[in-house]
Amino acid sequence: MGSLAIAGILAVQIYWVKRAFTLEENEFRQSAVHALGEVANNISRVYQLAEIETPVEQLSDDYYVVNLRTPLDAPVLEHYLKQEFKKHDLNTNFEYGIYDCDTDEIRYGGHVNADFVTENVDPAILEKTDKFLNYFAVKFPDKNKLLFKNLDFWIISSLITLLVTGFFVYAMMVILRQKRLSEVQRDFVNNMTHEFQTPISTIRVATDVLSQAKILEQPERFKKYVQIIRQENNRLKNQEEAVLTTAKVGRGKLKLDIQMQELHALINETLGSTKAELGEGLVLNLNATRTTIFADRVHLLSVIRNLVENAVKYSKKPVSITVETFNSPNGLVLSVSDKGIGIPKEYLGKIFNKFYRVPTGNVHNVKGFGLGLNYVEQIVKAHKWTIAVKSIYGEGSTFKIEIPQEN
Repeated sequence: MGSLAIAGILAVQIYWVKRAFTLEENEFRQSAVHALGEVANNISRVYQLAEIETPVEQLSDDYYVVNLRTPLDAPVLEHYLKQEFKKHDLNTNFEYGIYDCDTDEIRYGGHVNADFVTENVDPAILEKTDKFLNYFAVKFPDKNKLLFKNLDFWIISSLITLLVTGFFVYAMMVILRQKRLSEVQRDFVNNMTHEFQTPISTIRVATDVLSQAKILEQPERFKKYVQIIRQENNRLKNQEEAVLTTAKVGRGKLKLDIQMQELHALINETLGSTKAELGEGLVLNLNATRTTIFADRVHLLSVIRNLVENAVKYSKKPVSITVETFNSPNGLVLSVSDKGIGIPKEYLGKIFNKFYRVPTGNVHNVKGFGLGLNYVEQIVKAHKWTIAVKSIYGEGSTFKIEIPQEN
């Protein structure tokens, strides 16, 4: 309703501005015709000729010709033109010329500015007509400027209307953005609650078991539940660090410890346990020959881990993931590919947004906060690298990080 109201106001404003311009144009034409008619009558009286009833003919918006019954000198015509234009408030530049029937051409008379001062400018070409035998022509090249100058009230009101419209559009954008942020916040809280609920429930069950007196008589079982608590505690700690790290990156307070690294060594270190778990499902094609880079070791390990874990989450059974490196003209490329469910084309531009998760309807079989890919992109940008993704829905995705290298 607000949009329709604003559209209506703009339509009414445009209508009235157009109508005001038309009225000004009609008024200018009437003044010009009347002034030129008076010029013709004054010249007729000077030369003692009968006045012509309708001596003025408009050939275009800014061009008029005036019928005469006698040849005329330019100074005489210019005198009467200035006199009548001042009287009718036609304060705008004009050019005039006099038709010479002997040479069949219009002799250029001169250019007079808005202050009625004759200026020396390049002669303009004035259009001829066969309507009259003797005539003079007047052209107003800056007519529209005068009309817009007279529309100052309408121009100011239009600017105010546009300003109000701009504020309305901005307010609507803010409202819609806040609505999206509210939805994102709600989804994040739901995901975080779900993610924290599992380890907390596991720790609660383990502590209930450890609180039993008989557990002390079963050392192996006691050790097992202590290990479960430790693992779940580490899981909670990692989740907390993921949220805090993303917050630091978003505020621009993340400090990188850039040092020389060997990429293949970092990949093997990061994916050792994943390789043991997935077996042939994880393929390492480390074909790059120049693998020395400058990077923050901790965050680069996290980037590799995030991309691989993300690929595992969204892979079909059996899992098939390929981690590849190769050299390019610009440096080194790290690629992580999977043959998973893929990403629909309409969501590809949003997957790096904070808290964003590709909609899956009411199915929530993939855990996470929606922070992983946003974290990866922020770390890549902080290193001044580039990341690109290609995905075919139902067939899989490929993430490529291009790392510039020193010579």
